[in-house]
Amino acid sequence: MEFYAEWRQRGDSYNNGYGNGHTLSQSESVQKMKEVEKTDDFTKYERGGINLTAYHKSVAPGVTECRTIIENKSDKEIYIELLSSFALKKIKADKIHRATSFWSAEGKLLSQELTDLNFERSWANHGYRIEKFGQIGSLPVRKWFPFLVLEDSETGHFIGIQVYCASSWQIEIFRNTDDISVMGGLADRDFGAWTKKLAAGENFETPRAMIAEGNSLEEVCDKLVKAQKPRIAKVDQDLPVIFNEYCTTWGDPSFDNLKKTAERLDGTDVRYLVIDCGWYKPEGIENWFDAAGDWIPSKKLFPDGIKAAADMIRSHGLIPGIWFEMENVGTVAKAFNQTDHLLKRDGYPVTVGARRFWDMRQKWVWDYLDEHVLGLLKECGMGYLKVDYNECIGQGVDGEESYGEGLRKAVEGSQNYFRHLAKEMPELVIENCASGGHRLEPSMMELVSQASFSDAHEAVDIPLVAANLHRLIRPEQSQIWAVMRANADLDRIKFVLTSAFLGRFCLSGEIFDLNEQQWGAVKEAIGFYGRIKHIIKDGFTKIIRTNVKDYLKPKGYQAVLRELGNEALLIVHTFEDGANPPIDDLLKGWKVKETFGSELNGAFRGRVFLLSK
Repeated sequence: MEFYAEWRQRGDSYNNGYGNGHTLSQSESVQKMKEVEKTDDFTKYERGGINLTAYHKSVAPGVTECRTIIENKSDKEIYIELLSSFALKKIKADKIHRATSFWSAEGKLLSQELTDLNFERSWANHGYRIEKFGQIGSLPVRKWFPFLVLEDSETGHFIGIQVYCASSWQIEIFRNTDDISVMGGLADRDFGAWTKKLAAGENFETPRAMIAEGNSLEEVCDKLVKAQKPRIAKVDQDLPVIFNEYCTTWGDPSFDNLKKTAERLDGTDVRYLVIDCGWYKPEGIENWFDAAGDWIPSKKLFPDGIKAAADMIRSHGLIPGIWFEMENVGTVAKAFNQTDHLLKRDGYPVTVGARRFWDMRQKWVWDYLDEHVLGLLKECGMGYLKVDYNECIGQGVDGEESYGEGLRKAVEGSQNYFRHLAKEMPELVIENCASGGHRLEPSMMELVSQASFSDAHEAVDIPLVAANLHRLIRPEQSQIWAVMRANADLDRIKFVLTSAFLGRFCLSGEIFDLNEQQWGAVKEAIGFYGRIKHIIKDGFTKIIRTNVKDYLKPKGYQAVLRELGNEALLIVHTFEDGANPPIDDLLKGWKVKETFGSELNGAFRGRVFLLSK
């Protein structure tokens, strides 16, 4: 494997292997650049006054951080249409693994042999084979995660890749010989309408990418995940349990409901009580979704204001939290018509259903959010902020030299505002939510303490989605819904509770209506979670085994083994036709120290095993 850089300058010749329109790689820009310096950490190239530095620095055993900087040292402006964060060549591989994603179905693994993609080289080593994938817009995890693993089944060598990009991104695999090349980063002009102007003397730096090497899929995924360095608030570093009231009121929170919930949680090991969407609904408006943007607390739902609710929550020993969708505005909000400060395309506000988008590049917008979001957080003494994001900007916006660059800068403005919030309130726990998991990419995850793993609030595939994410984000940040219903039998209660052991434990539902046996199971689960959370935080997910194909109507079972030194967690779930799953081999060599859950002799059962050597 060899590191290099891919780029294209406007006006240069395109790739001549029938690739034009499919790829901007291997253009004249690459063919004519000259390598002028190479070290273990970087490679420098030069061509006609343009300097390119491809960084490839080792940051951990088997892990390399990549980024590229281009400098215009000429006396005239140039336009670039492609600039890779990473580029690799001379790879031997015959399989690829990708993580697919749609709403409420995040991270499903897709493993393919390259022959299934018609990817054999031609008889004449001519004509590029190209597989290009990515995402366009402000929801970076949509259809695909910015993730790829290449496997050489003959040698057992794996190469894993994650791109740190919250706007449009791409990854491209290509070949015209026996060797494979792969590159990725910002979506280029062809794919993401991105062109960047560099005046004489200017430079530009790409987003980062991480490259990991190892001997299994799970090993390289673990290295990639552990390479992520999130900003986790001090109060959240011991993985406390969360209660979010969304699945209790479904967008209709109230002081009275929160009081009942807080009274039930008083004295437990739950640390946060989060007020979710709807607290700002104007009189006569029932749909929380349409009302986002003005952030005026509802007098009907909170007669004494949000601060009174926050104070009440604290009086029960809990940290209060609140939901905002701060980057977007809804149709019935006055902010919806502040068009001078909203993102536009072709001069028109970008309107997606009931959503428009603040132009996060503007100081005016930051001042507005400081008043309405940051101001409320400080005034009410909030310790937890859930940031939601419920639509996609799309291809790009006005205001820069290209739609793609406009989008990149708008998303950069959003990320900078996250940093601003953390600077203003260092102890604030920030949760990353985007209709569930649409922003579960590394550069967003590094800005927050936690993330909502999915909107699969009560779906039977919760443990499947939660396990998928072990390959992609840190489990200590992956918040799993555990929604309690009084009409659920004990097996259902335990199925849901055991799912939460795959990440961060987040309760919801009418816990005040649970009977003594049901509430006893909840308290038992919370206590057990407290004794094993160090394995969730620091362990290695060695095995994710499942025979489930259909997430909507799952049949089969799943077993996840996460190890830490002489301890391990085995988390098992059964689905339809999945009773008595074959897990003896996973228990072999371990002693069962403690368990929680149901017997696995039926469908839709869950059980957690704490194992020791």
